[in-house]
Amino acid sequence: MKDNTPIKKIADNRAAYHNYFVEEKYEAGIELLGNEVKSLRAAKMNFKDSWVQIENGEAFVVAMHISPYDKGNIWAPDPLRRRRLLLHKREIIKLQSEVSRAGKTLIPLSLYFKHGKVKMSVGICKGKDLHDKRRSAAEKDIKREIDRAMKTR
Repeated sequence: MKDNTPIKKIADNRAAYHNYFVEEKYEAGIELLGNEVKSLRAAKMNFKDSWVQIENGEAFVVAMHISPYDKGNIWAPDPLRRRRLLLHKREIIKLQSEVSRAGKTLIPLSLYFKHGKVKMSVGICKGKDLHDKRRSAAEKDIKREIDRAMKTR
């Protein structure tokens, strides 16, 4: 059966794809306050330098900035607060075992609305070396040249 779920993208972490090899992706819910959801609807957030940390059997996204809602009240939450990710226990255990291996980390890849709920795509990533980043940039340039050549015909 096909899943025709309405998905509205909030933001993508394009830097993650540049700096890391994404090996596996997971979908997680995220625990937010009301004003934070309103800010996300206005796309006022930043993924820069954020990561996922697992502590005491719970996953948290750290250093993700959600700007305070403009029309909100004076008791706005801290924009850089840690937010809990909603995952199944077996998924958290698997993620923790993957991250415990050398050179792997959990990085938020995208944030989106699915059925009116905020979801986050989290990836198990391995860092790229400088020559890997150059190679992927060169591959993009070659693809762009081929696309241009095909368009002119």
